[in-house]
Amino acid sequence: MMKIKNRVVEDLVFKSYLDEMLDKKKYIKMNRFIQHGNTTCLLHSIAVAYFSYRLCKFLKIKVHERELIRGALLHDYFLYDWHMKYNPSKEMGLHGRVHPTIALFNARKDFDIREIESDIISKHMFPLTFTPPKYKESVIVCIVDKICSIYEVFSKNAYIEIALRLVDTKKDRRVLLRRINLYN
Repeated sequence: MMKIKNRVVEDLVFKSYLDEMLDKKKYIKMNRFIQHGNTTCLLHSIAVAYFSYRLCKFLKIKVHERELIRGALLHDYFLYDWHMKYNPSKEMGLHGRVHPTIALFNARKDFDIREIESDIISKHMFPLTFTPPKYKESVIVCIVDKICSIYEVFSKNAYIEIALRLVDTKKDRRVLLRRINLYN
C-alpha cells in the first residue's frame, strides 16, 4: 500500500511541473511537430521527462527533481518540423547536432532556465554532439531520450495511455485529449 501511495505522490509532483508547462501556449505548439514515428515533440518530451523521473525513483538516485523534469520537458523545444522544413547547410549543420542549441535558445527566451536544465537541453544528444553531460540529471535524460526515441520509431500510438494515466478525472482526460488534438 505504501508503494502505491508513494507512486501517486510522485506522479502528482511530476504532474505539477508538467501542468506549469502545459499552461504556456507556445510550449503546446510542440504538439504540431512529429518527432519520431507518429509521436509528437510534445508527447516525446513528456515521456522522456516522465521516464527519467521514474528511473531516478526506481533506482533511488537523488537528483534535482525540478531541473530534471523541466530540462527533459524542454530538451526538444526547437519548434519546427525537422522532417519537412529543415534544410541543413554547411553553416548550420545537421538537425541532430544543432537542435539542442536551438531548443536552449527558445527555452531561455520563454522560461527561466537554471544551469542543470541548460546542461540537459544542450547535451541531450551526446555523443552526436561532442560535449558530454556535466550533471547526473543530464546523463539520465540523455539515456532515456535514446530509449524513448527507439520505442517511438516502432510504435503507432506511443505514450497516450501514460498521458491519460497522469490526469485525475474524466474532465481532465477530455482537456488533455483536446489539448493534444488541438495542435495536430
